[in-house]
Amino acid sequence: MLPDGTMTVSDDTSPSTKGGQSLVDIAEELGCFVTDLEFALQMDHHDPLKEFRSQFCYPKLKDIPGVDPTVVNPDDEIIYFCSHSLGLPPVKVKSNLDLFVDSWAKLGVIGHENGPVPFAHCDEPCIKPSARLVGALPSEVAITNGLTVNIHLAMVSFYQPTPTRNKIVLEAKSFPSDHYAVESQIRFHGYDPATSMVLLEPREGEHGLRTHDIVKFIGEHADSIALLFLPGVQYYTGQVFDMEVITKAANDKEVCIGWDLAHAAGNVEISLHDWGADFACWCTYKYMNSGPGCVAGLFIHEKHHNNHSLPRFVGWWGHNPETRFNMDNVLDLSPGAAGYIISNPPPALTLCLQASLEIFDRATMPALRKKSVLMTAYMEFLLTQYFSKETAGDDSPSITIATPSDPGCRGNMLCLMFSGADLTYIQTEMTQLGMVVDVRMPNVMRISTNPLINKFQEIYSFIHNLKTILKPTN
Repeated sequence: MLPDGTMTVSDDTSPSTKGGQSLVDIAEELGCFVTDLEFALQMDHHDPLKEFRSQFCYPKLKDIPGVDPTVVNPDDEIIYFCSHSLGLPPVKVKSNLDLFVDSWAKLGVIGHENGPVPFAHCDEPCIKPSARLVGALPSEVAITNGLTVNIHLAMVSFYQPTPTRNKIVLEAKSFPSDHYAVESQIRFHGYDPATSMVLLEPREGEHGLRTHDIVKFIGEHADSIALLFLPGVQYYTGQVFDMEVITKAANDKEVCIGWDLAHAAGNVEISLHDWGADFACWCTYKYMNSGPGCVAGLFIHEKHHNNHSLPRFVGWWGHNPETRFNMDNVLDLSPGAAGYIISNPPPALTLCLQASLEIFDRATMPALRKKSVLMTAYMEFLLTQYFSKETAGDDSPSITIATPSDPGCRGNMLCLMFSGADLTYIQTEMTQLGMVVDVRMPNVMRISTNPLINKFQEIYSFIHNLKTILKPTN
């Protein structure tokens, strides 16, 4: 079935199936091949989410350093494959910020409780849509701080080591900020990361951790684990962890579990409340398009809301808003995740996030996920067709995809590992042609095909440019 449902063929786009055969079926229905430009054009034509592209701002080629104006039209928009690093701004961000500045200028301190954007309540419009995005109750979500600050605040409550149970388990190649946060928490409690920080490694020759191995480790070592802290999506490989199964395994053994959803929120479907995670944290500037360093999200499961024995760091804004201004220095803690808020929310940041969340609410995660599965399958199909070791030949550059081939085990980013190619040269050439890609030396390129902003034709163009760049000159 085409993305808009206008053609009835095998609807083989669920995360539990391989996307390649689905693409072949669609191409047959269209009367073309998956490798044809016409296929990409038709997929974009039938895309039910195509209207959302116009709701984002795209940099012009003339403003991007390294673009060659002799081979591209400087007034064209860039092709952007870096949503895993920083999302593009929604068009509405500018008007939202103008509204805030205008309100601040006209009302001053009166604007805290009045005007179109009451400053003291600016985070509230973000709570419910954020909760929908991560599968939580509104009372379980706070929009506050930055990602790593929220990780620390959550660990104050959920990392309570004892002499026999003091280990924090995370993946060996976790994002550096997670790694540093865990190390510092362990040291703060008087333990040694060398013995209290456990790093899970993939099997020999594999790029990702297997769910079975994680679950087995939990079962065998539960008595010594104080906290299991893993990413919903691995930032480097793009592997999606089976959060539901792993969370259940942790809950069954009474192991506290938290999730870093930096690369998962706005990328894959999440059900934190139903899964029973203890806590989760996420930034909002990647797939959620809120802007650099924007305010982050925090989830605290409802099962902990009445546990007043949990230690935590508190601030004025975690105080019940009904009595906050009594100023009697008697803490009346807000229930739920709101009790973890330290300081008043920043309107300039929450309004950026609000602009993006409104788009997610209209597009819906199930629809975005369906398109995402098709797009990564399309990228994988073309990469395998032209650049796998089997098709490229022994003397030509080749690409291995480190991201799992099962659509249910990946989001909208693919990790490409190059062999026999100069990645610096490739990135320079791609930039000259108006494509923004993400390179991690010595041999990795990460490409995100964001269903809100990217087109199938852009994937086709990426592959076409890559073929040209890697074509032998002799």
